[in-house]
Amino acid sequence: MNSQEQKTAATRTRLLKAALEVFAEAGIAGATTKEIARVAGVNEVTLFRHFHSKEQLLASVVQHTIALQMEALTHQEEWTQDLKEDLTHYGLLYNKMLEDHEALIRTFIGEAKRHPQVASRIIAEATQPLREKLLTYLNNAQNRGTVRSDLPLEPSVDLFTGMLLAGMLRRNAIPHFIHYSREEYIETCVDLFVRGISFLPTDNTLISREQQDEIQHCY
Repeated sequence: MNSQEQKTAATRTRLLKAALEVFAEAGIAGATTKEIARVAGVNEVTLFRHFHSKEQLLASVVQHTIALQMEALTHQEEWTQDLKEDLTHYGLLYNKMLEDHEALIRTFIGEAKRHPQVASRIIAEATQPLREKLLTYLNNAQNRGTVRSDLPLEPSVDLFTGMLLAGMLRRNAIPHFIHYSREEYIETCVDLFVRGISFLPTDNTLISREQQDEIQHCY
């Protein structure tokens, strides 16, 4: 990367960092490109050279927040295929993303009704790749027979990530009334989720395909 490319990348990074700060403090409607440029230490023309609109800048901020987690989850062939271990790994990464960007997340939640189309579309588009990783993993687990074949995967993924989101918001909103650790909460979420989606008896060994079929007939 030459000096000009380095300078361009550095400016873009400053803009993303400034935008994250301003969006979190002022909200979607209250944040202005003028203020974001000021916080970043550049003029507004420079901002629009990198991002053509405030909406595009907001989308880039959201995408930037999950980049590290996406990179960590890219190589699914390296996962252990042990449901509890892999989902704990996923849960810890997902929770880190939530905690790192709590202010922005609370902003989206607070403004979802006032700006439903903008907020929902940007969040959906940015988080879809991360969601797809878990959907693919669980689909492969169904094919291996370790996850119930009758399980609808999309609501299951939303249930799991929703538990993690709710836990993060609650822990940080009323920390003095929470008597368990972050790790205990995530471990409990994973344990409940795995018990609900898998064919795991009390001794943690897989049951037979015949037993799986018998269980499915009961639903």
